[in-house]
Amino acid sequence: MEIKNLKKVSKRVLAAIKSKENIILYGDSDLDGISSVIILKEAIENLGGGVKTVYFPDREKDGYGMNKKALSSLKKYSPALLITLDCGIGNFEEAKIAKKLGFEVIIIDHHEILGGIPDASIVVDPKQPGDKYPFKQFAAVGLAFRLSELLLGKKMTIALRKNFLELAAMATIADMMPRIADNKKIIEEGLSSLRESWRPGIQALLNIKSFNSLNFIQQVSKMNSLLNIPDVKEGLPATFRLLTFSDIKKAEKLAEKLLQKNIEKREKIREIVFFLEEKISESPEEPVIFEGSPEWSLILLGTAASIISQRYQKPVFLYKKGDKESPGSIRTPSGFNVVEAMRRCSENLITYGGHPQAAGFRIKNENLEEFKECLIKYFK
Repeated sequence: MEIKNLKKVSKRVLAAIKSKENIILYGDSDLDGISSVIILKEAIENLGGGVKTVYFPDREKDGYGMNKKALSSLKKYSPALLITLDCGIGNFEEAKIAKKLGFEVIIIDHHEILGGIPDASIVVDPKQPGDKYPFKQFAAVGLAFRLSELLLGKKMTIALRKNFLELAAMATIADMMPRIADNKKIIEEGLSSLRESWRPGIQALLNIKSFNSLNFIQQVSKMNSLLNIPDVKEGLPATFRLLTFSDIKKAEKLAEKLLQKNIEKREKIREIVFFLEEKISESPEEPVIFEGSPEWSLILLGTAASIISQRYQKPVFLYKKGDKESPGSIRTPSGFNVVEAMRRCSENLITYGGHPQAAGFRIKNENLEEFKECLIKYFK
């Protein structure tokens, strides 16, 4: 049994390589999305093809997934095959816009289906209707790895397979996917060769002196923390740059920079958590924690929400308040489904999506209070 449409994507990409079509890879800006882009890009390059450009949305400015601003900047490459990785399944309007701009859209995603499938040429998502593959909890990077196997076939060398699995293992762990079935195999195989990785970026992370006293699993956790630090240069996140560097000296320099930024990040998260605990003490009976501030960085909110949700065993919705719209991040303990909650309250939202326990949203500020009230009613 196979993941629905994965073979179709493989055939389409191989045809695009053969006919030298423009190929654009559009990935989410976290480790899962970035690793997925790297695996597919390097698979295409190993087949003698090329990727015209890669694109990662700035979550602070553009929110999550495909967006109109990104499509407008990419239209100069049209006509092109536009492949989204770790995003796209909730981008109904954007998929239509992309089609009008001359893009053929392929969506490779693993998030919850939001009442339908976008108008794309091919969609891969194990959670979509008609997908009979028994395992549904892949990270996007797991799907990208499976696609690379189909694309390369017998050209997938042992070294290349190990290399891709190292990225897949780290990103699957970072995305907090269950470590069972297919994911368990990806993680075990990937971690088994990680220490001997030939990728300079991974070598640089493993060589950080302060990691020497940690056991291997702790080292991987610390590495993943650094690989989720926001640091964008010329549109490319630090994680993409680090994991694609061919020069170990450049990689070590960037790894040290990320280490320093991570210290600053932890301090900012502590400040957010302290503020939230003060607010929670004022109304401890509320079934949901819903707070926002223009001072907060969106990239920090997932971690802060995770800490608070586990500490208070409640769904936590945090948002960075913008001038007119606000993007937000959500975490919840097991037993809650925030995607279903947002589906019930979707009339208040611009976009939303994710997993039952970790998701995101974008909302007009005028709808914030109404959305909060809807969530309180739902979780009561």
